[in-house]
Amino acid sequence: MKTRDKDRHSFKQTLQNNIYVIKLGREICPSRIVHAFFKTIIDYAGWVFFSAYFMRYIVNALDTGRDARDIFLFVFVCGFVFFIGNMYFDYVENAVVPLTDTKIYHGVYMRLYRKARNVELRCYENADFYNKYTMAIDDAGTKVTTIIDSFWGVFIGVVGVGLIFSAMFEVSPLSVLFIISPLVGNFLFGTIWNKLMVRRYEEGVPNDKVLNYVNRVMYLTDYAKEIRLSNVFRLLKRQYHEATDKNVEIAVKHAPRVATMNFLRSEFTFTIIFEGVLLYAIYENLVRGTMSLAQLTVMTSLMVSATWMLIGLFNNIMNMVKNGMFISNLRAFLEYEEQIQENQDGIMADAGFETLEFDKVCFSYQDEETIKDLSFTVHKGDTIALVGHNGAGKTTIIKLLLRLYDPTSGVIRLNGIDIREYNLRSYRKLFTTAFQDVCLFGMSVKDNILMGDHRENEEEQVILALKKAGVYERIEQLPQGIETIMTKEFDEDGAILSGGESQKVAVARAFYQKCPVKIFDEPSSALDPIAEYELFDSIMKDGEKNTMIFISHRLSSVKNADMVLMLEQGTIIESGPHSELMKTDGSYAQMYKKQAMNYLAVDSVEGVAL
Repeated sequence: MKTRDKDRHSFKQTLQNNIYVIKLGREICPSRIVHAFFKTIIDYAGWVFFSAYFMRYIVNALDTGRDARDIFLFVFVCGFVFFIGNMYFDYVENAVVPLTDTKIYHGVYMRLYRKARNVELRCYENADFYNKYTMAIDDAGTKVTTIIDSFWGVFIGVVGVGLIFSAMFEVSPLSVLFIISPLVGNFLFGTIWNKLMVRRYEEGVPNDKVLNYVNRVMYLTDYAKEIRLSNVFRLLKRQYHEATDKNVEIAVKHAPRVATMNFLRSEFTFTIIFEGVLLYAIYENLVRGTMSLAQLTVMTSLMVSATWMLIGLFNNIMNMVKNGMFISNLRAFLEYEEQIQENQDGIMADAGFETLEFDKVCFSYQDEETIKDLSFTVHKGDTIALVGHNGAGKTTIIKLLLRLYDPTSGVIRLNGIDIREYNLRSYRKLFTTAFQDVCLFGMSVKDNILMGDHRENEEEQVILALKKAGVYERIEQLPQGIETIMTKEFDEDGAILSGGESQKVAVARAFYQKCPVKIFDEPSSALDPIAEYELFDSIMKDGEKNTMIFISHRLSSVKNADMVLMLEQGTIIESGPHSELMKTDGSYAQMYKKQAMNYLAVDSVEGVAL
């Protein structure tokens, strides 16, 4: 009983998924739905008419000695109709389908990309959610168009098969019993085979992710040096082999049942009905004498058409079932309700920035508390430094501040109002951020600075921002200056910058943006001490009119901050200006002195002005 309920639920869900796709296709490109309908009618009409009516008329006409002019006229008219139908069929297949499919692909992926932009950051850090996203985006456009074609194939195919069987019944009622064979082959063994194939695919998705990762690493420039200067290739090769071996194990595990079901499907679908109907017709003709050669010819034609139409009907049903299962991931992803909605409306944050307050904020990530009872306030014009060891919670604070995450408990207030009450996009426009994990896009240097934010005199402002970041001289030397494409993936003349240069470009983004609050997350981790000093000097000068929050492991760069927050395990253990923290000689002072000793290459900093 439970299995029956489960199957009923699965069938209902699959049907709903397919209807969802038809509606999606209608929204994106209605003409694709209409043309698929008429194309399918022409396809099936040809099979039905030729085997059930055309062949019967010709055989009967010849058998009864009908006038040759009538036969030629019938053939000519049918040929003309077929010619018109085939012209339309070819037009749709070669002109309409490529164009409309492109529109479908574009519409589907734009919806996926918009959703991918809108779902909260936590989703990408959830392995189960990310696996479903991977399956949802995997050839999604093709799956949608396949379902559209299969939907009409099933709807019209059922009518066509019914007409064929009706014609077979007229010739010999007993011949219709042979329908049981392809029905069992397609809809019993075929269904089991299809489910096994889907299960095998789903089990292999995690391994395919590893294989795709290794493939990607092997051709990306970022990894080329490490692969050649170390033994990491062995590790990559081991990952590749392990993932491949797991896929082989999955294939071996499913192989016996997959092969058995496929064999039974083939035998029941082809062999039994072909051999069975033919032997039955020969028996009726030779032994019982109840079937003429003309009827045998028509029966053979009907049997061939019935077999291929049933196969087509089954394939369309299985496409709907199989792709309906995949579409469930697409649908779940597109219908996922974001906990932090990018288009969330609310109070417009246009009153400016006065204060930002963390009030007893706690945050747990995957059941592990990373921020604990955190309270501090940032005032307009302040320069705040977040320092501490790796894993202390510094970057998490920035993500909470930007509402990439929401606190598990506690509240963050902007100008005394909970930030969750603000229009999210207007709230985020208050901040510009340079993260330590720099991402340069495969577009021009200029666009990597603008990031879609265009304004008057933008070129001059981009150059000014690059100069402030200390990287303009390097950019000026590139083949096309600020119009040079980053990476060589799309352009042979593209530029590949060093890690430090890339960081400076990221900082230039922050310099370009006109936001009241500027955030720098380890902006100098790839720079030498002199370049770091110069960069922070520029950051401080540029931030004189702004509120600034920055993270740095190198404590020499935080000396001029108005407030230093020393973090440990998600909690503030010390706070105050640099000079006061040095006087207390606590954790901050000890860390600062150790770094100073490393910079000065001395065993002690006693007597040295810090």
